[in-house]
Amino acid sequence: MIRLIGACLVLLSGAWGHAEWQTPRTIFGAPDLQGTWTNATITTLERPREFDRLALTEDEVAAFEGASEERMRAIDELPEEGLQAGGNVGGYNSFWMDPGTRALRVDGEARSSIIVQPEDGRLPMRLGARMKLGAFLLRVQGAFDGPEQRPLGERCIVGFGSTGGPPMLPVLYNNHYQIVQSADTVLILVEMNHNARVIRVDGTPLPDGVTPWMGDSIGTWEGDSLKVVTNRFHPGQSFRAAIKHQFYLTEDAVVTEWFTRVSQREIFYRFQVEDPGAYSEPWIGEQTLRATNDPIYEYACHEGNYALTNILNGARLQEREAAAGGTSGE
Repeated sequence: MIRLIGACLVLLSGAWGHAEWQTPRTIFGAPDLQGTWTNATITTLERPREFDRLALTEDEVAAFEGASEERMRAIDELPEEGLQAGGNVGGYNSFWMDPGTRALRVDGEARSSIIVQPEDGRLPMRLGARMKLGAFLLRVQGAFDGPEQRPLGERCIVGFGSTGGPPMLPVLYNNHYQIVQSADTVLILVEMNHNARVIRVDGTPLPDGVTPWMGDSIGTWEGDSLKVVTNRFHPGQSFRAAIKHQFYLTEDAVVTEWFTRVSQREIFYRFQVEDPGAYSEPWIGEQTLRATNDPIYEYACHEGNYALTNILNGARLQEREAAAGGTSGE
């Protein structure tokens, strides 16, 4: 009898393990995407040159993740002679970073890039767009006349790079998103810089001339997937620059996203960027948003943003020293 019961339990557990996934529903009947999710990964938007294909072998994954771990460890290493007073003390140590520790996996496959099209995993950026992006990156490196010249992330307006999206991409830290739904709205709370992205389901586009941060997003349900089309991006958000990705969008860009709950703890996230003024063809990316038990961290950027004030004060000091014939910057 004990053996019979045990055999029945094994059969039942096998049946449960292979049962077809049933998408949960909200009380409004829509697919339930709610929860807190993370897209943290060491995989970048574009494919590194050392990889010639999208899928990675397990040996390549081990080497890829090991090299990332070694880089993080090296950040905390101090020179034997210690840090010199008045010298360069470097940037963040690893305590303040949370870029992820694993390669991106989509449906179990390890990926070398978020971009899946073009097949080379690289941005098909036109020369003119690349020149504009390069000019922007050079300009902000030495622009300290006022806060308006600094990037949006430093000014706590939107997160660094394209963390808030669309498309939503991982950055150096604060890669969490909380999704909340109502009958006609899907809200994505972006941990980085506390942005709240409101998607109006089957809504009416905003009036002409209205260009909000993160664009105007209209969602529709296609089966169990939420399809979101976003345009009318704010012109100040044309340059998306972070350590893990840099790209440029014109004001005519259209980003289409699909959110599909594929398991209790995963959302398959796919996006397409169409912008003929900047790219020779549309480019497509895929990610897995993973459920996390960690809460959204209050970024509180402007409330304690003393660094920007100090940066501008430092620029004024250098200007006074230069005017007095001093040795600014030593």
